[in-house]
Amino acid sequence: MALRLYKWLAVSLLTFSVPAPAGSETAAQTVFAEVRHPFYVSVTEITHNRETRSIEITCKIFADDLEDILKKNYKSTVDLTAQGQQAQNNRLISDYFTHHLSLAADGKPVKLSYVGFEKERESAYCYFEVPNVSTLKSLKVFNSILQDLTSEQINIMHVSVNGTRKSYKLDYPHKDAFFTF
Repeated sequence: MALRLYKWLAVSLLTFSVPAPAGSETAAQTVFAEVRHPFYVSVTEITHNRETRSIEITCKIFADDLEDILKKNYKSTVDLTAQGQQAQNNRLISDYFTHHLSLAADGKPVKLSYVGFEKERESAYCYFEVPNVSTLKSLKVFNSILQDLTSEQINIMHVSVNGTRKSYKLDYPHKDAFFTF
């Protein structure tokens, strides 16, 4: 039952619907827009790309949570949509994830290269890459994303290698997961 609930949360609540045309919002949509979300979850997709010999990482999190943790940790104004703050936002996001997401491929720590981020409606997508990984048999993941914001944080991870996809859920205070392929 709990696993089904988390799958539903991951699919239903992180796959946001297309907004209704202007003037056609329902009362529920209006209320939801005014209330902070009642759950805290991130989804991290990690894919080994044999063609490019790299590990590609996408972290999807609520944009307001990302802004809140960056404000809290870096004591600065953060607006992910402000064009004038793009350089600062990139620097802060890169630094934050450096401290809260790390990988060890086949027992060896690897360095994540920050690619960038984009904001889409309620979500922020943060992109990273690890070059020069020709094969991948095991992956250790340290993931404490947003656990310094709330103890209610859930971090869901999906790792794909050679067409095999494995998933794991980290509830606070747990931060480590191990995958073998």
